[in-house]
Amino acid sequence: MIRKTSGLVLSSIRYKDTSIIVKIFTRELGLKSYLINGVRSMGKGSKMALYQPLTLLDMVVYDKENSGLQRISEAKLQRAHQRIPFEFSRTSIALFMTEIINRSIYENYQNELLFDFLSESVVTLDQPETTLSHFPLVFLMEKAKYLGFAPEEAEGFILESKNQPFSREELSLTLEYLRILLEERYECREKIPVSLRRKLLDHLLNFYAEHMDNPNPLKSLAVIRQLME
Repeated sequence: MIRKTSGLVLSSIRYKDTSIIVKIFTRELGLKSYLINGVRSMGKGSKMALYQPLTLLDMVVYDKENSGLQRISEAKLQRAHQRIPFEFSRTSIALFMTEIINRSIYENYQNELLFDFLSESVVTLDQPETTLSHFPLVFLMEKAKYLGFAPEEAEGFILESKNQPFSREELSLTLEYLRILLEERYECREKIPVSLRRKLLDHLLNFYAEHMDNPNPLKSLAVIRQLME
């Protein structure tokens, strides 16, 4: 069956000499793996740029039930990134986002609301006015809502965790910061000590690990912690 859908590229691996297998989270069909033949060929006709992480696509695909690898009939950019591929800080956050997404969804998982949130986040990351120091924290907190394990109140991110890393002095400031992040989201401009933001990042990742049962460290974590200065 031929279907039209929007897609968010998550990762790709080489397959044979000129092909790739790419994982794309699609809005209507969920997470799918697609075999793209000849895409790594040299020359002007190469479409490898379409399949970089967090690229937003408009796609026409062949969707076959009970088939592992699917095929793409047509793919084109939904929007071209202006800053993500060219600014180290935004590229690093994009890789962080990709790692988090890949760890939390599985083949054929479909969630249109989550897709819309991820698309919004990618577009926001590419905007020049976006404050990057709070971005990873907001992304983690907001994404938890769409995965079904976000607490109802900001305090829950602390109280519902097995880990309690904050001192008594830090706790009140952290709770207020969490409330601001939930309210202002990516527009947050709050001035918070770097040490506390880093500690909160580590805590939220532990919170995810508790719910997703994936304790392995992120490859991008060290860089992200440096970007939160």
